[in-house]
Amino acid sequence: MSKTDAAAQGYASLSGASMGTTWSVKFLDPGLDRHRLHGQVQAALDEIVARMSTWEPDSAISRLNRAEPGWYQIAPAFFDVMAQALELAATTQGAYDPTLGALVDLWGFGPAGPVHAPPSQAAIDAALARSGWRRTELNTEYRGVWQPGGLHFDLSSIAKGYGVDEMARVLADAGVQHCLVELGGELKAAGLNPAGGAWEVEVESPGLGPDRLPVRLKDAAIATSGHYRRYFTHQSRRYAHTLDPHTGAPLPDDLVSVTVIHPQCMMADGLATALLALGPRKGPHHARQNGLAALFMTRHDNDFAVEWTDPFADLAGANTASPCL
Repeated sequence: MSKTDAAAQGYASLSGASMGTTWSVKFLDPGLDRHRLHGQVQAALDEIVARMSTWEPDSAISRLNRAEPGWYQIAPAFFDVMAQALELAATTQGAYDPTLGALVDLWGFGPAGPVHAPPSQAAIDAALARSGWRRTELNTEYRGVWQPGGLHFDLSSIAKGYGVDEMARVLADAGVQHCLVELGGELKAAGLNPAGGAWEVEVESPGLGPDRLPVRLKDAAIATSGHYRRYFTHQSRRYAHTLDPHTGAPLPDDLVSVTVIHPQCMMADGLATALLALGPRKGPHHARQNGLAALFMTRHDNDFAVEWTDPFADLAGANTASPCL
C-alpha cells in the first residue's frame, strides 16, 4: 500500500477498559463489523484477567497462590507468560522476580491495598521467606507449575504487555494489516499509520518538561517501566513500587524509567521492568551485552540524563541523535 492509498482509506478507533486501565486501537478498517471486533478484543483481555490477575480473587493465579504444596497444571497462555517471566528471572540473576506477590502486598502496591508507612523488618523478612523464583519450577510437558506452599506469583510486570500482543493478534486474525494498539501506555504497531509512514509515539519522559522523545514504530512494540508511576511518601522519603528481591525493600529511584522496543510487547514489558530492577549501572550494561533496544532516564539532582543503546537508536529513528535531552 502506498502512502497515498493509506492516507485515502479510512482508519477507525476502538476503546475500552481492562486490567485497571484503558485500551485503545486505531486501525485501517478493511470493512469489519466493529462491534464484533470490539467484543473480540475485550474477550481476549478478559481471558487474561481471568488467568493472570492477582487483583481478581477467583483468577487462576490467585487460586495458585492460595494452593497447597504440589504441582498444578495451568492454561497454555498462562504457562507461556509464567515461563517467560521465570526466564527473565534467570537471565537477570533474580533482579527480576515474578514471585514477590507477598512483598508487593506488604508494601501496598498489590490488591491488599495501599499503605502509608514502611512495614517492619520482621514483616519484610517473613515475606522474603515466602518468596523467591528458585523455589518454583515448571514442567513443560504437562504445563505444570510447582507451588512449594505460600509462594505468591505476580505477573503484573509482563501480563499487560502480553495483553497488547493479544489485542494485536485479534486484529491480525480479523484481517487488519495496519494498526496501533495500546493498553495502559504499552503499545504495539503494525504496518503504516494514516499518513502512510511508521507510527510515531512519544516516550514517557517524567521531569523533562516539553522535551519529549518521539519514537517511530513499525511492526514493533514499546513499553516503559518507571519509578514515577507508583510510590508513596513517608517522612519525606519516596518508596517506589519496584522491589529488590534480595532485601525485600523498594529499590532506589535514581533510575527513573526504562523503555524497551521489541517485536513482542510481552518481552518489552518484562524487559523494561527487569532493566529497571537492575539499576542505573547494571541495567544499561545488561542491555548492551544482550543487544536490547533500551532507553534509560536517570535522575541527577534536579536534572535527568538520558542514554540509549545502539539498537534503540536504530529502531526509534533519527530523533535519537544526541545522547541527552
